Amino acid sequence: MRETIQEGNGFHVIEDGQVIGEITYVILDEHTLKIDHTYVDPALRGQKIAEDLVKRVVDYAREAGKKIVPACTYADAQFRRRKEYHDVWAR
Repeated sequence: MRETIQEGNGFHVIEDGQVIGEITYVILDEHTLKIDHTYVDPALRGQKIAEDLVKRVVDYAREAGKKIVPACTYADAQFRRRKEYHDVWAR
């Protein structure tokens, strides 16, 4: 069974007790966080795990009234592709 948990400054995808994907962020100030790392086990790439992790951070930022600096290359690419993320994009 696969589950996603929020832990510290990030989210982890756990399957069979192992971390198979993660996204982390750094709090820059009270209004802004920076996504600095996204990882998915190479054997599981292409299953939208990283895409779902970025969405989790976007949802978290919306709920907390924060903006996001997508510093890692994957998050940056997602923000450029998805207009629905532009409301939380700190440019």
